[in-house]
Amino acid sequence: MPICLIDTQGERVAGKTPQGMLEAHQAGHCTELESKDAYAVKVHVWVGTSHIAGQGLFAAQTIKKGTRILQYIGQKIAKEETAERVYQGNQYIFTFNDRSDIDGKTLKNKARYINHSCDPNCEILITQRTIWIVAKRDIQAGEELRYNYGFTAKQYHCQCGASNCCGYILGEEYWDL
Repeated sequence: MPICLIDTQGERVAGKTPQGMLEAHQAGHCTELESKDAYAVKVHVWVGTSHIAGQGLFAAQTIKKGTRILQYIGQKIAKEETAERVYQGNQYIFTFNDRSDIDGKTLKNKARYINHSCDPNCEILITQRTIWIVAKRDIQAGEELRYNYGFTAKQYHCQCGASNCCGYILGEEYWDL
């Protein structure tokens, strides 16, 4: 399987495979993404098999707390369109602001591979222009990236396996309800 680096817009870019990831690439277990945050820090991540659910996004290097890892990208859609797409089964809609949401279903959106966890190592930063996935704490190379999806109802059972798991994909502020 050829190895290529892909930026946050899905374009191929030149670069080397991060040390320690070569075997996973040769075995065909992952693809790789290179992104830059607002401070031009290159962050390497890769898509691989998750112990939480399906595929997940993994750190290919140590990531320091506060680092903007990558953007949640996709089509900006009106709230009215959100309801229709959710009804059609789209699982990648991210609340953006009072007027619009981001449909992250595009394959260019590598952030869509980040799974929910009741013990997250990432958090969300919503700016006026975009949604960032940010390291909540230092993250080690090989560690799966995860954030709390923050759902408000006990609709979906959680499979994160965290010792503090509440049993549902639910924002922490709703655990005691």
